[in-house]
Amino acid sequence: MIATVLGFVLTLGVLIVVHEYGHYRVAVACGVKVQRFSVGFGRVLLRRVRGADRTEFVLCALPLGGYVKMLDEREEPVAPHELHRAFNRQTLPRRAAIVAAGPIANLLLAVLLYAGAHWIGIEEPKAVLGSPPAGSAAEAAGLRGGDWVRAVSRDGLAWDEVDSMTDLRWQITQAVLAGRSIELEVSDREGHGARSLHLDLGAYSARDVDTRLLAQIGFGAPFSEARIGEVRAGSPGAAAGLQPGDRVLAVDGRPVDDATALVQRVRGAVNQGEGVAMRWRVERTGRELELNVVPRVVIDASGAVGRIDTVVGGMPDTVVVRHGAIDGLVQGASRTWEVSALTVRMLGNMLVGEASLKNLSGPLTIADYAGQSVQRGPAVYLAFLALVSVSLGVLNLLPLPMLDGGHLMYYIFEAVTGRPVSELWLARLQRGGIAVLLMMMSLALFNDVARLLGLH
Repeated sequence: MIATVLGFVLTLGVLIVVHEYGHYRVAVACGVKVQRFSVGFGRVLLRRVRGADRTEFVLCALPLGGYVKMLDEREEPVAPHELHRAFNRQTLPRRAAIVAAGPIANLLLAVLLYAGAHWIGIEEPKAVLGSPPAGSAAEAAGLRGGDWVRAVSRDGLAWDEVDSMTDLRWQITQAVLAGRSIELEVSDREGHGARSLHLDLGAYSARDVDTRLLAQIGFGAPFSEARIGEVRAGSPGAAAGLQPGDRVLAVDGRPVDDATALVQRVRGAVNQGEGVAMRWRVERTGRELELNVVPRVVIDASGAVGRIDTVVGGMPDTVVVRHGAIDGLVQGASRTWEVSALTVRMLGNMLVGEASLKNLSGPLTIADYAGQSVQRGPAVYLAFLALVSVSLGVLNLLPLPMLDGGHLMYYIFEAVTGRPVSELWLARLQRGGIAVLLMMMSLALFNDVARLLGLH
């Protein structure tokens, strides 16, 4: 809990400061007088005055945003000798540059954060697959538990090396969003027996992109041995006599390839609402034993499934993904561009109904992921921070009133017509923008709560 709170506060603090500093730095460079630089809203907790302009730097009680208050005739009277320093008196290109500087600062920060994560090195699962579910696209492609995906290709000619399971999932998600199938180069876990396979993704579209997509395609948990971990007291696993360290060799006479296959067998051991007894052959300290395992039945999103309340599988094989100084920056810029494009595409697809609104996340999800990434080390946290920074930068460029993109939309209108948007229309657009933002925030919060309750 403490890690979650600290991670959330640190994430918001860094991103807000960088965003507002972008506005502040360009405003000062353009000669605009900045009166206040605020992190948060509401009651002031800390206040410092700096510089010849006596700019206030404040930290407020509600750290869910920030602002840079500039001298502006539309908000208060301006002394004649300072008119040239008022924001509203600046040329159109200068005003646009000041407004765009915040989101651009977030995107530049993301490049550096992704680069930093690549420089440090991120320990990620190897792209060694667990057994794909029956009927999945992965099974139809000929993939098996223990296959190691080494490279992917869009056309079978140019191949991109796969660094990790995370990289593989990213490539598949992009392929689904682009509406194309891909080629895979795979081998066994030791790197032998290389072969090429065609992964047909024609049955999926951008509308299907959500947290369950990859599992549906057949790329769920990475490969791990069918070995028993923790056995909860009073569980069906304990009643069957399972012990930590047992390696499951077969179920009902059929060999078990990995932990994923074993979990699938347990989930499917249900008949007319009752758990079906299974005969397990396990290896324990060099001896083979036969155990009778009867799962209990629970209802989840897929219906009635079996569970033994026992940890199955261990830690997957991992690889440290690390790049040099230049490659790290190149990878950081490339990943920032790819995530930005993906964010825009997903928002567009949600707008036209081609992607689920369940993909919209709010502060609870961010806080949860922030806490998890802090615990997993600095490189993982930097990558998470970069992802949120990209999202913040892209969202702020949306042409919605109240956002930076909305102000840029006004300036485009001014550049085309030669006159600013009228005060009447500004007020109307502001009210509409507030309504849209409130709806988005409410939906994001609803999705957060639904995820926490296991409804999504």
